[in-house]
Amino acid sequence: MRSEAREQAAVDALYAEILAAGESLPRARGLLSRTGDETLLAAALRRAIPVAFLEAIASQSPWSERPRLLALVVLNPKAPRPLAQRLVGSLYWHDLAEVAATQRLPAAVRARAESALGDGLADMRLGDRVTLARLATPALLPPLLADAERQVVEAALNNPRLREEDVTTALRRNDLRVVLLEATAASPRWTTSYAVKLAIVLQPKTPLPLALERISSLVPRDLRRVSEDAALRPLVRAAAREVLEAAG
Repeated sequence: MRSEAREQAAVDALYAEILAAGESLPRARGLLSRTGDETLLAAALRRAIPVAFLEAIASQSPWSERPRLLALVVLNPKAPRPLAQRLVGSLYWHDLAEVAATQRLPAAVRARAESALGDGLADMRLGDRVTLARLATPALLPPLLADAERQVVEAALNNPRLREEDVTTALRRNDLRVVLLEATAASPRWTTSYAVKLAIVLQPKTPLPLALERISSLVPRDLRRVSEDAALRPLVRAAAREVLEAAG
């Protein structure tokens, strides 16, 4: 407890000095040159900081080379939009994800973070893509649903930001992977969604067993639609006609 109290006192002292420096860039640079504790700086950056100090961190070595500190500058409520946008390209993927999901930030900054994440997806490790899929913003979910690895797709399907229309849109794509169909069909979250069931049946790439399992749950209007869709397998169309006739 004493150690925590000392650390808090040190953060408070640094924050007081930062506020005293105000918007003077030379004073901010001088204070920053006397501060050698990155942990202390990171703690102070979680508070509202004068813009001059944020600018100093973004331009003064070695702090301007520390991506985590730059992320805290971007996330700071006082960070000007041009500064935040400029720094986004220097951030690690997990900080980009946090920036993209932080609603109080300017839309342009969040969009820049999403774009950087999207551009870097192909180079991300599997585990990182799985983690990102769990917390990604809506704009990043389509490429994650299109991933070749089932773990990534399953994580995206469980993302709380994923909407039913996002799933059905992904299922209608001509270039979708079968892994998305299989993962969606097995997902407890989406098995009860009528729109998702219909999208699975109407997708020509759906494995035959998955399509046939869902035929009987369709309403007559959609059974007729399935039975008349020339893009679907003859057996799927025949099954739809049979269920429709049995229903009278």
